[in-house]
Amino acid sequence: MNDISHPPQPSADPRRVSVDRLFDLMGSTPRGLSGIEAVRRLAAYGPNDAQSGSRTGYFRTLIGLLGNPLVLMLLVAATVSGILGDHVGAAIILAMVLLSVALNFVLSYRSQRAAERLREQIAPTASACRDGAWREVPRRTLVPGDVIRLAAGDRVPADARLLEARDLHVQQSALTGESAPAEKDACEPPQGEAGADARHLVFLGTSVATGTATAIVLATGRATAFGDVAARLSERPPPTEFERGLAGFARLIMRTVIALVLLVVLAGIALHRPMLETLLFALALAVGLTPEFMPMITTVTLARGAVRMARQRVVVKHLAAIEDFGSMTVLLSDKTGTLTRSETGVAATVDPFGSPSDRTGGLARLNSSMQSGIHSPLDEAILRQCAAPQGEFVKRDEIPFDFERRRLGVVAERNGETLLITKGAPESVLARCTQYEKDGDVRLLDEDASAAIRRTSDAFGQQGQRALAIAWRKVEPQPRYTAADETGMVLAGFVAFADPVLPDAADCLRALARDGVTVKILSGDNELVVRHVCGQVGLDTSEVVTGTQIDALDQDALGAVAGRVNVFARVSPAQKHRIVLALKARNAVVGFLGDGINDAPALHAADVGISVVNAVDVARDAADIVLGERDLGALHAGVIEGRRAFANVTKYLLMGTSSNFGNMLSMAVASLVLPFLPMLPTQILLNNFLYDMAQITIPGDNVDASQLAAPRRWSIDLIRRFMLGVGPISSLYDFLTFYVLLAWLHAAPAEFHTGWFVESLATQTLVLFVIRTAGNPLRSRPSNALIASVVLAVVVGVVIPMTPLAADLGFVRLPPVFYLFLAIATATYLLLVEWVKRRFMGTDVDARAAPAAAGTLA
Repeated sequence: MNDISHPPQPSADPRRVSVDRLFDLMGSTPRGLSGIEAVRRLAAYGPNDAQSGSRTGYFRTLIGLLGNPLVLMLLVAATVSGILGDHVGAAIILAMVLLSVALNFVLSYRSQRAAERLREQIAPTASACRDGAWREVPRRTLVPGDVIRLAAGDRVPADARLLEARDLHVQQSALTGESAPAEKDACEPPQGEAGADARHLVFLGTSVATGTATAIVLATGRATAFGDVAARLSERPPPTEFERGLAGFARLIMRTVIALVLLVVLAGIALHRPMLETLLFALALAVGLTPEFMPMITTVTLARGAVRMARQRVVVKHLAAIEDFGSMTVLLSDKTGTLTRSETGVAATVDPFGSPSDRTGGLARLNSSMQSGIHSPLDEAILRQCAAPQGEFVKRDEIPFDFERRRLGVVAERNGETLLITKGAPESVLARCTQYEKDGDVRLLDEDASAAIRRTSDAFGQQGQRALAIAWRKVEPQPRYTAADETGMVLAGFVAFADPVLPDAADCLRALARDGVTVKILSGDNELVVRHVCGQVGLDTSEVVTGTQIDALDQDALGAVAGRVNVFARVSPAQKHRIVLALKARNAVVGFLGDGINDAPALHAADVGISVVNAVDVARDAADIVLGERDLGALHAGVIEGRRAFANVTKYLLMGTSSNFGNMLSMAVASLVLPFLPMLPTQILLNNFLYDMAQITIPGDNVDASQLAAPRRWSIDLIRRFMLGVGPISSLYDFLTFYVLLAWLHAAPAEFHTGWFVESLATQTLVLFVIRTAGNPLRSRPSNALIASVVLAVVVGVVIPMTPLAADLGFVRLPPVFYLFLAIATATYLLLVEWVKRRFMGTDVDARAAPAAAGTLA
């Protein structure tokens, strides 16, 4: 055994040696590694993860929060205050910073870990031979020396040397830029060839397009030849519309902050105020305006949505995808498993003219039992229900399935007779047949027979049944067979399959349509089958477009057709990709539900790629959302959760751009005209902290039904207009407070600070009850937690000037008449904001389904 601290190091390059020496060099065997040795090597080499250390740790999260520029400036300010003798002020600043960071850290880290635990539920696996038996192991536990098995649809889990390969083609365009799959085989390595073009090597970050293979792992993780490239491929996708909107919002706020801070500093210099006091005030003003809790609120809200979605067996791979999920206006999907049970069974095995035929079933079973790679539900049904033919057949070769031929062939030998047996789409197989079999006789396929056979095939489609054609021919023994050998075939008959419609499919489609999501079916089946099934669940089948018709359309014309038609038949993966792009060009938010090998391009192109947990690797890796099963009901629930999360995030953003902005604007203006600071720096920080505390319960707030009833889109324009419309109202009431304090109450500086602290906190906090809904706030109940947090923040703000802490914070008791003014001012402020809110959001008191606080209608 090798020492854990010293993993085996090959004495020669395993990419270039012969297969005979390969196992010795890698310290492995054709039966793979033992489980114990695999554990030892995992400890030595580390996990097979191109993004080592990608998980968020305690330290990294904490450093990220402490590294915030505003936090660093506050810590510097506290240090300077302490050095200059203002120990109370320094302690208050430090306490506010530590409390904010601690709260942000706890909530953010818990939410991130919850999201990571959900992603671990769909961690990818690889087929490895351990202790002489094939088993599925987590992909990140693979080590050099492991023997792995690859099949069509698999991601290549590590750099590996092929031991056996059959019709293997690997898609490695991400590494080489070549769009066509590269052919690979287990040949002896040519001298010097070890890069991506080497036929005997496969690499991490590529995927198997066709064929099967076994290979031995040479390198894992960052040690792979293209580890850095693979890491970039596995990074998060480009920013979503929601993330770009958040970034734009942050830039808007920061520009405003910089302008106000510069204004205050210049005013302080011009008015000859103490520089330290001016700088602390400006810094506190920046903190008050900056939505420093925005990342935490966003993370917590989206994570809560992800956890709720997980209860519906919907797993979110990255949190920002939740918003796009909620914004989805069109869902593209195959019918199988979406409209039907995906419990395919053999309905009939018949000869070319529809008479029952055991021979057709026997040949179909022989083909399915000998094919390698992924077994489709049709293959599983054949193996389950069709009897094997008599005699002992031995497999000699295979012509793998591909999406162009739409058929698969196997070559089998029995008693010295070699047969090529093909199954596939009826039109594809019939095109290769020149004869047919009836009652044991082989006859010439003439025009009359061809017409009758097509009527047999069409009859299955009219009943909603899918059919595969089975054909055969005798062939001479040869080393290798190709698609060119599939000619002059004898049609044996058809295998028909039934897949019952889901009893709740029609209800789910109606529910999605009611909530603004149109479902369009993209099926590879023929037009008759698709029309029958879609008609059963209430989809409009008055117009069904086929793949042939799609090929005749340019992209603009396809966009018009795709927007109008809901059912497509006989579409190829490339045509699905075109439909996705055509709909996106028409400003639709497109979701694509796929689980097949060639669905990856459409999944990548869609705004929301959706797959299922049992999908092939390439489909699951390309998806943003992974379903526990193809269930429209669960998908619909996920869409609603996406809208709920987006609505709650937007509440925080609207708060930060309305009353909070208005109060900070008032402070900046007041600092120019008052002979003293309108509020002390420590008071601003306390005000901001209590204000933020009131909002930490927003992620769990209730959401109006109107905000869930239609897709919502991010609108930075709405937020900007809301800021410019509602913010000045807050400033107007602040100026009114200034007048009352100075002209009526003749307040000294300490009394002015206290009065404005209480008024600004009460108005900017209680207005959350108005802003959180697009309708009448009296008819939209907030969550109990939100009510408690808001009321608690206001009570603390009102009571603290009456406590022993008041002197240290610079507060004094206020006369009772001020609280009468406060009640009247707060009530009228909330009423005025409610009136303006309805103008901006285009909604009436009943919050009809119109552009709401969560965004504008898609």
